[in-house]
Amino acid sequence: MPFTLTPALRRTLHLDAMMSGAAALLLVFAAAPLSRLLALPEELLFWAGVILVTFVVMLLVIAARKVLPRLLLMDVVLLNAVWAVLSFALLASGWVSPNLLGMVFVSAQACAVALFALLQFAAMREAQS
Repeated sequence: MPFTLTPALRRTLHLDAMMSGAAALLLVFAAAPLSRLLALPEELLFWAGVILVTFVVMLLVIAARKVLPRLLLMDVVLLNAVWAVLSFALLASGWVSPNLLGMVFVSAQACAVALFALLQFAAMREAQS
């Protein structure tokens, strides 16, 4: 089903791309010092940043379109929601042993990503009404 991108939804996609892009740069280029600061594995930080680079590209391509499949927008919302859930699951799993700052870092970014999912979903619902 085709969906016309509204200005509000386009703004949330651009803001998500901007914040995810900043996080990607930080994680890719500062994985080693962040690893020491947060007590999180350097490889985890680096590869999370690489994944974010591809996500940012996808967001920018989607935001540039005027009309696109609704399912594609729902995929963005779901990817954000899954990232947030998996971030908290990582902390609860015991696979990593971050220090307090590391726990705050992971929790804060997970909350920010969850907020993007909610904002994007709300913008989609508003556009449909």
